[in-house]
Amino acid sequence: MLTFSSSSSPLVPTLVLLFSLPLLFLLAPRILPPRPVPISLPDELDDLSLFRRASADSPPHRPLPSAKSRLGSTNPKPKIAFLFLTNSDLHFASLWEQFFSNGSKSIDRYNIYIHADPTVKINPPGGVFTDRFIPAKRTRRSSATLIAAARRLLATALLDDPRNAFFALLSQHCIPLHSFDFVYNTLFHRSIAELAQFGSLQYRSFIEILSTESILWNRYNARGKNVMLPEVPFEQFRVGSQFFILTRRHAVAVVRDRRRLWRKFKLPCISVNSCYPEEHYFPTLLSMEDSEGCTHYTLTRVNWTDSIDGHPHTYRPPELSPELIYKLRQSNFTHPYLFARKFSPDCLTPLLNISESVIFRD
Repeated sequence: MLTFSSSSSPLVPTLVLLFSLPLLFLLAPRILPPRPVPISLPDELDDLSLFRRASADSPPHRPLPSAKSRLGSTNPKPKIAFLFLTNSDLHFASLWEQFFSNGSKSIDRYNIYIHADPTVKINPPGGVFTDRFIPAKRTRRSSATLIAAARRLLATALLDDPRNAFFALLSQHCIPLHSFDFVYNTLFHRSIAELAQFGSLQYRSFIEILSTESILWNRYNARGKNVMLPEVPFEQFRVGSQFFILTRRHAVAVVRDRRRLWRKFKLPCISVNSCYPEEHYFPTLLSMEDSEGCTHYTLTRVNWTDSIDGHPHTYRPPELSPELIYKLRQSNFTHPYLFARKFSPDCLTPLLNISESVIFRD
């Protein structure tokens, strides 16, 4: 039987410590909260230059092009800008490829823009996504980098094509629930009663804006007590889904904000567990700027019933069926849901199997 003498006993804690170091490095990122990622000065200056150009090129009151011209087809139709924000491969690229190709003459009614975290190796999906990657910067959860990335996408799309009239923010985990034609006609349809009410062709943004959620107080003080004052009083602080569809005038409003709200929301959080800036910045800004011009609900379906660590339910292949797609479309609001998340990458094949018969058959 081996025994350690009193003279050798000090070696035991030393050996334990040496053997524990690799394990500590392995587990630390999983145990410790993520470090805030500040917006660096060079990145900030790059973004400000982009936002100034986008703002100058897009007057806030420029009329929205009409989807139905009184002169027939002489006027070009407005477009939807699809903005993909990702830090991994676009797992459902082939499903989206079908979505974009199935529309009648859809090629001239959309644009695609992709912001991919440059610190992650991403395989270019090709097809309609070829050459659609924009200059991107690092993103991290629980930081303002996700706000900056979305603003970068909006500014790029504003500059790229004056016919971009709606701007839909999506992730690599999103899927379409309808055909392209259905999505297009849903966004650009206005009834005679609505047109009479607004007096002109004035579309609204589909963005969730909530003001009575129990999490608001902790989220408001995530950067420290009263840090958001005076620009953002608690009574005007809002929360909503990260994924939205904005009109052009609201996209301009977002990129025009260079100091008022941005200077507060870009501050790093003290309480990381209550830090989700991308869920607050856009709803708060647009609620303060033009609450009546927003629907206050999103068209992207998310299942929060069994969320883990702030992540929504992730659908797996055994859950996929035509019935699930029909259920995900259903909404308590005026419009049905057009997109849904979050789906695991291995859902691609079963989704493709029902794409023509279910998803794109409206």
